[in-house]
Amino acid sequence: MANLWRIIDVLQWTAEYFKNKGIENPRLDAEVLISHALGIDRLGLYLNYDRPLDEEERSRIREYVKRRALREPVHYIIGKREFWSLEFDVAPSVLIPRPETEVLVENVRDRIIARSYSTVVDIGTGSGAIAVALAHEIPSIKVVATDLSFEAVLLAGRNAVKHGVKERIDFVVMNLMEGFGHKARFDVIVSNPPYISDKEFKSLPPEVRDYEPATALLGGGPDGLDTIRRLMREAWRFLKPGGMLCFEIGFGQSEAVLRYAAGIKEYTERAIIKDYAGIPRVVCLERG
Repeated sequence: MANLWRIIDVLQWTAEYFKNKGIENPRLDAEVLISHALGIDRLGLYLNYDRPLDEEERSRIREYVKRRALREPVHYIIGKREFWSLEFDVAPSVLIPRPETEVLVENVRDRIIARSYSTVVDIGTGSGAIAVALAHEIPSIKVVATDLSFEAVLLAGRNAVKHGVKERIDFVVMNLMEGFGHKARFDVIVSNPPYISDKEFKSLPPEVRDYEPATALLGGGPDGLDTIRRLMREAWRFLKPGGMLCFEIGFGQSEAVLRYAAGIKEYTERAIIKDYAGIPRVVCLERG
């Protein structure tokens, strides 16, 4: 880059560079990374488009561009991701929250409010996005958030502090529900479990396959549903009568999940909720 590159010059160069690298949203990624490097919002890039960049700023931008060119996700580079209109810290120890998971939060929120539920468990909390969003939305609930990763639990705890809900969420390191006593009972168990098959994993974009934690993606078995089957088998034991198990699923998995759930007599009601693209995305099972 030349000595007197302006913001607009660097923005245009970076967008073109990302495009040539096959990055899906080259202009948007360039805007996000450069605005983060400069400590301004994306609008500020255009309000200050003619401003020259100093060497420190150019160096910081070069580092971000280099990382993105290697297909590292933008949100790991900037260390944050918006979810449910809240900003969450993210890191390679946790899955980056997806917009489709807001469908899960929305439906669980509505069920909690409609039935005056008060106790919630979030299995595989990751960044804490689901647990924090629900606690932030509904001040009356108490949440237990679990994850197998100690690093994830620490990060989720920081996100709970950031959004003022730490006092109502207990974070616990455990695999699924293995640490709960046999008398533990909750109104709602919610989860965005791993559900990617080994075959599908190989064809994922490099941003996901090479950077996000495989334990948060790979569901086990040829169809990726081993973890979900175990969740369905075990969750009813920790639900109060009338309690709900709600979890996210992947594309094309709804029929197999409902068939399996139909064989567990403790679940008396079963529902599938579609996402905004019309894809079955959330399963809710009610314990009788």
